[in-house]
Amino acid sequence: MESLQFEKKYRIHVYETGPDGKLSIYALFNYMQDIASDHAIRLGFGRDDLMVDNRFWVLSRMYSEITEWPLWEETIIVKTWPNGTEKLFALRNYEVSYPDGRHIASGSSSWLILDRTTKKVQRPDSILSEYNPGVHTTDSPLRFASKLDPSAQNGPVSPNFSIKVSDLDVNLHTNNVRYLKWVYDTYNLDFIMKNDPQSAEINYLAESIFGEDIIIRTSVEENDFYSHSIFRTNDNKELCRIKLGWKEAKH
Repeated sequence: MESLQFEKKYRIHVYETGPDGKLSIYALFNYMQDIASDHAIRLGFGRDDLMVDNRFWVLSRMYSEITEWPLWEETIIVKTWPNGTEKLFALRNYEVSYPDGRHIASGSSSWLILDRTTKKVQRPDSILSEYNPGVHTTDSPLRFASKLDPSAQNGPVSPNFSIKVSDLDVNLHTNNVRYLKWVYDTYNLDFIMKNDPQSAEINYLAESIFGEDIIIRTSVEENDFYSHSIFRTNDNKELCRIKLGWKEAKH
């Protein structure tokens, strides 16, 4: 059997950084989804494996705590492992570090298996429940993403924008990380230059497709947390909830 732990090195390219020269939060989440996909394939539960039975993976929730933001041209190591199941969710953890072992971030994700035809949630295979190695590190324990509340109804709303071709994934739905990028773009440049995300939590609620119009409603919570609700305008359907925690940037 393939190892329950899998790791990859990533060199941070200039197009994966923000205006401050640090790795962007949406690039970090791209890394975590990339390595999850690679590892699932190695374990025999990749996209093509599930398609044989007319099923597919859907990312439902994701959470990360970040203690350090790497810079352009630095190399980082992302490690992942499956962490069993909880009810209908298949769970997966992540650790991100520098090659010398210094901690960068921890992450967790919760996945669902859907039937392609009915779109109904399928119970995870029994073998997935056995992938529970209990290898949480003692220096960076992390909870799994929880159910988020929507942003406050009186929060400011972004201008409308349409989903573009570049927002789509191979299934012709909006790429998961695009929601995080849309939210990030609602902040002004001065705020981004002076603050770093210290946590990010996402709940994916519904799919969206090319040409649909989107708005983002934001509210400021306690302790420098910002809640964001992403809506489709034609039916006011809430597609995604994102909660970001911020801290003053180190210079």
